[in-house]
Amino acid sequence: MGLTRAAPFLRAVDTLTEAAGRLAGVLAIVLVALSFGLVLARHALGVGSVAAQEAVLWLHSALFLLGLAFALKHASHVRVDVFSQRWTPRTRARIELAGMVLLLLPFCVFIVAMSWDYVGASWSAREGSRDPGGLPGWYLLKSLLPLSAALLMLQALAETLRAARTAFGQAKA
Repeated sequence: MGLTRAAPFLRAVDTLTEAAGRLAGVLAIVLVALSFGLVLARHALGVGSVAAQEAVLWLHSALFLLGLAFALKHASHVRVDVFSQRWTPRTRARIELAGMVLLLLPFCVFIVAMSWDYVGASWSAREGSRDPGGLPGWYLLKSLLPLSAALLMLQALAETLRAARTAFGQAKA
């Protein structure tokens, strides 16, 4: 894919990533509200709910899994800036490109490949909670593993194309 022709792909990936990030933001608000409600119910009323506690786990997991690509897009992930702050933009882009191609993209492929059978088995069994009163449909939560890796892979491809533009001196779109 030529770097000039990549603009529609980049926009589509960015739009998908932004949607996942917005969903993660909504899940964060729901997570805080539910956690507050659970604490209040436990301490003020002396009641608890296995399903609500599992829902907190689900929300926490979904929040992080759906936010991975969003964090990459907005450069909110962990970096070693103490080194890169002294580098030229071209050098930073080349290191970024190498990291994406040699580390992040293979990691994403590995996660999709390794989780596929795991998620498939969960769907086949229509896996639910093992705890009485727990949530059904754990297979839905487990489906976020390959989905989040695929979203992260798409965003990594987009960031790889952007880094290649900078690394090899082409104009930024």
